[in-house]
Formats: sequence, C-alpha cells, structure tokens
Amino acid sequence: MTHLATVGGVSASTQNQALSALLFLYREILKTELPWLDKVIRAKKPQRLPTVLTKAEVGKILDRMEGTYGLMARLLYGTGMRLMECCRLRVKDIDFDRGEILIRDGKGAKDRVTMLPQLAVTPLREHLARRRKLYEDDVAYGMAEVYLPDALARKYPNPATEWAWQYVFCSGSYSVDPRSGRERRHHINEKLLQRSVKKAVTASGIAKLATPHTFRHSFATHLLEGGYDIRTVQELLGHSDLSTTMIYTHVLNKGGRGVASPLDGLV
Repeated sequence: MTHLATVGGVSASTQNQALSALLFLYREILKTELPWLDKVIRAKKPQRLPTVLTKAEVGKILDRMEGTYGLMARLLYGTGMRLMECCRLRVKDIDFDRGEILIRDGKGAKDRVTMLPQLAVTPLREHLARRRKLYEDDVAYGMAEVYLPDALARKYPNPATEWAWQYVFCSGSYSVDPRSGRERRHHINEKLLQRSVKKAVTASGIAKLATPHTFRHSFATHLLEGGYDIRTVQELLGHSDLSTTMIYTHVLNKGGRGVASPLDGLV
C-alpha cells in the first residue's frame, strides 16, 4: 500500500481500491481477521474545483455543433442535465406547454423537474417529428419495443411499444439487450456525444478540458452569476446536500470567493 502511494504515485481512488481488495481477500476468501488492516488509513480523495466555461466559450463550442449532438449539447447546458439523463430522456417526459423537462430516476434514484429552454423548443419539436417517423417504421417492422424500468414490462406489456415511452435520442440501429436477450432500439450511445463535444472544443480553440459534464457545471455557475438563489440551483441540479452545490460559489466569475482584488481598486 505504501509502495503504491510513494513509488507508484497512484491516485487516492486507486489506493483505496487496492485496500478494499486486500480486505475482501482476507475476510471473505481466506477467512482470516487481521486487526491491523482495519487501522490502515485510507487515502483522502482531493477535492477539485470543476471546470467551468464562460458564456462566450459555451457559445463558441455550441456553434461548432449541429444536428442531434448539437441539440443534446444545448439541452445539457440549458437544463443542467447529466450526460446519461439526456441520453435516456423519454418522449413523455417533455412538457412543451409547461416548458418543463421531467428527469426520471436521476442520480440517487430521484426524480426532478428542470426548465425547457425556449431556444431549444423549435429544434426539439423538429427532432421529435423525425423521431416519430422512425418510430412508425419500427412499428411496421414489429421492432418498436423499448426497455422499461422497474419490471414495468412484466406488469404492462403494451407501453413498451408506445410512442410516449420511446427514447428521444435513440440509436441508429437495433441491438440485443444483454439483460433480456431481446433485440430492440436502445438510446443513443453516450460516447458519440462525448466525442462530438471533444471535437467541438478542439475546433473552437478553447484551452480547457471541457466534456459534456462541463455544461452542467457551467449551467449552475451561470445561474448563480445571474443572481438566482442557491437553493433553486440545488433543486434544478438534483443535489441532496447543499454543500455539493456550494462548490460552484468558488468558481464564480468574480475572482476568488467573489472578492474584488485590491489591485483593481488602485487609482
């Protein structure tokens, strides 16, 4: 364990994973209790500040993205959704009349409601119109079934082929579900969006390690910069602990902790 930290230079998570493996080996496999193992200090994971883009940088990246990936990236920034929450979005969870998106089964198995950006309404309607035609073709081929969560498929077999349960952003082909062995159309592969964002960041010339999750960080920071209450931002992000949301107060575009530098006060 010491060798990993001093010579290997591994991260805290790697060192803790090795320690957990040792504990499992002795307790569960060898059935041997080693009291000193319980006293081994686990490495502390350093707290890193998130990467946040400015509004101008977000605009440059989004200008380099179009089509389905461009729409998904705009929703990530405009709603604060996580990557997989966007990929797994269902048709029934978009409410155009109320201007809301219902995010089901988010992190921690929690549902929450976020806003539907007005600039995303028209392109999202157009995307759903194209998605509807693809769904109708799947119905004609008998391939309109999608995965239903929480064993709903056993209770209600019909919703699996209904339009409301279809993925908004679906795969371009069919695939075999390893859990059920059934062939059907899954949601879009998240790696495709990750690659598209990476290409857009490189093309825009921004010297930041931005990923799809960076849009979520930027969403929260820009709301706080706009004067919105931190409790409101916490609810939109789906954080159970306010301290998780508080990290964005350290990256506001107002200098360290929002304090103006004394250099800027010199005449």
